[in-house]
Amino acid sequence: MQTKTNSVLQQLPKLIITEDGSTTLEQSQHNETYHSIHGAMNESKHIFINSGLRAFHANQEQINILEIGFGTGLNALLSIIYSIAEEVKIHYVSIEPFPVSLLTVGELNYPEMIGGNAEELFLSLHESLWNQPIFVHDMFILNKILSGVQEVELSQNAFDVVYFDAFSPEVQPEMWTTEVFNKIFMAMKSNGVLVTYSAKGQVKRNLKECGFIIESIPGPKGKREITRARKP
Repeated sequence: MQTKTNSVLQQLPKLIITEDGSTTLEQSQHNETYHSIHGAMNESKHIFINSGLRAFHANQEQINILEIGFGTGLNALLSIIYSIAEEVKIHYVSIEPFPVSLLTVGELNYPEMIGGNAEELFLSLHESLWNQPIFVHDMFILNKILSGVQEVELSQNAFDVVYFDAFSPEVQPEMWTTEVFNKIFMAMKSNGVLVTYSAKGQVKRNLKECGFIIESIPGPKGKREITRARKP
């Protein structure tokens, strides 16, 4: 998925088309894609929007989201579209040490698939300055942090929803440790939720060790289940 090690970045990502027609990127050195080959758009909607943001959003007037891995910006794009449609203010903090180039971003077809003003929003997300809050829309504040999560100081009890979208534990094991999860746990509000595509036993055990309540829920096409973790 998104957050990357130096070794992964030795080759430029390759553009591929997934089964639902949406594009994603592949780091050929590890055959690791930023999204599911069974459908990038479908995966992001299912895991991060429907199982994370929508599942948490009841009558909240504002939701604070932390994303681990800005990557292609698809999760952020779907979140800003949600915020406008549902009239809920979102403060979106995304941590990414190795941004995708604007040239590569221009090859992604998410705005074309979504329609409306998605292209304008998508460009605004990617062109926004790093390391400072930016009003991308009246309903959406974006703060992209150019760093790894291990180096970032996170405010405690700050976030309602966490999109954990790092590369897989096989490619990036340092991202799935109890140290990282405990840091995120402390940064979350009570009853906050973390969602991730990984359903590996060790990932769940590490989350549980940090105090999360673990829930295995049905995954998108091509994935039997995903993980949702709640802070008590």
